[in-house]
Amino acid sequence: MVDERIETPLATRHDQDGVATVTLTNPGRRNALSCAMMKSLHDIFDAIATDRDIRCVILAAEGPVFCAGHDLKEMNGISDCDKHATLFSQCSDLMMRIVTLPQPVIAKVHGMATAAGCQLVASCDLAVAGTSAKFATPGVNIGLFCSTPMVALSRNIARKHAMRMLLTGDPIPAETAFSMGLVSDVTDDADLDDATTKLAHGIAERSGMTVQTGKQAFYKQLEMPLSDAYSYASAVMTGNMQKHDAREGIGAFVEKRHPTWRHE
Repeated sequence: MVDERIETPLATRHDQDGVATVTLTNPGRRNALSCAMMKSLHDIFDAIATDRDIRCVILAAEGPVFCAGHDLKEMNGISDCDKHATLFSQCSDLMMRIVTLPQPVIAKVHGMATAAGCQLVASCDLAVAGTSAKFATPGVNIGLFCSTPMVALSRNIARKHAMRMLLTGDPIPAETAFSMGLVSDVTDDADLDDATTKLAHGIAERSGMTVQTGKQAFYKQLEMPLSDAYSYASAVMTGNMQKHDAREGIGAFVEKRHPTWRHE
């Protein structure tokens, strides 16, 4: 007898008005970043990267937990060092895929985001958190320091805030995460969907070319010495000025009309 059951996807994508919503759909495992989950997310982001109709991405999750980090049962079942290295490399590649994605990515966070789940939030360009959301890097509590989450965390918040989270594993509430700079917005849980959607569609209404140029330049200049950063940013603006949308946007401002973007 053939088993006709349909396997439930670990992540899904839904597009609307220039915004792609990518949703973690494994609440029974607290949306843990298993190898299969990470591959599913990476494949979806790869497809979005070349989709010119998508100008912003929302990263959401089903169930009471946003993401519990790595699948510890899966990790505990691996004894081979090379396989552990492959797993952590896969996670790093996923985080880098989010950072290098042409479109901005907004994390919509409810419940807990822990360890690599916190890393996932920190890797997004923006994050909107419900008031009940909490964030933690608790690897120290189980003898496995959150070293890879540390990379994204330390690039979002001040060093001593990052070290406190990493050394204690204590969860921090959404308001504290906002004051630290880990999330960009905090809203009532009941308003989380609307607030995130409004932010995403506001970005999607801008010139896609301009937003993509800006995102790429933002991360690249962060790693440069000050003088190099200014030289690089000046070159980016010079190139940006030659684009249709820059000429259209400036012309529309001068003429007091709404611009018509070509996203190029």
